[in-house]
Amino acid sequence: MIEVILVDKNDVQIGTMEKMEAHKRGLLHRAFSIFIFNSNGEFLLQQRAPNKYHNGGLWTNTCCSHPLPGENVLKAAYRRLSEEMGFTTSLSPAFNFIYNATFDNGLIEHEFDHVFTGIYDGEIKINKTEVSDYCYKNLRDITDSLQTHPQKYTEWFKIAFLQIKMFHENSFNKL
Repeated sequence: MIEVILVDKNDVQIGTMEKMEAHKRGLLHRAFSIFIFNSNGEFLLQQRAPNKYHNGGLWTNTCCSHPLPGENVLKAAYRRLSEEMGFTTSLSPAFNFIYNATFDNGLIEHEFDHVFTGIYDGEIKINKTEVSDYCYKNLRDITDSLQTHPQKYTEWFKIAFLQIKMFHENSFNKL
């Protein structure tokens, strides 16, 4: 049984709960999203595996998940990046945001999301149970695709991408 960390709007832990129950009830819980760029400034997208419990087959940021109870968010980000995409690289905190989205299957994502960024140019070995495909795209192509085909992307990606785009434009050379 996998548990998530329930938090208040300030990211203070208030308990834990089984992951699916938290998503059924729509309770605010801690999560993280990773945005990896290559040295050309292109962003690494992943397409979620079709069997994921929500948003299967949709495109999203490089990696996202939940820290386990007692697990540091950054350590969880490193762990899941390796498990999903088959590599590790240095990660830096970028920003946090809260979002709430209800999906067709009745599950609710209500997350305090910690966003990390990094740069990576090496080999990628995706975990096929988590990821069905991946690609590098420049920010302009992603922006255009989000406008013409928003249904191809996860809800949290649509929210975070606007912020990561500004963050990237202001600090890419500092990553």
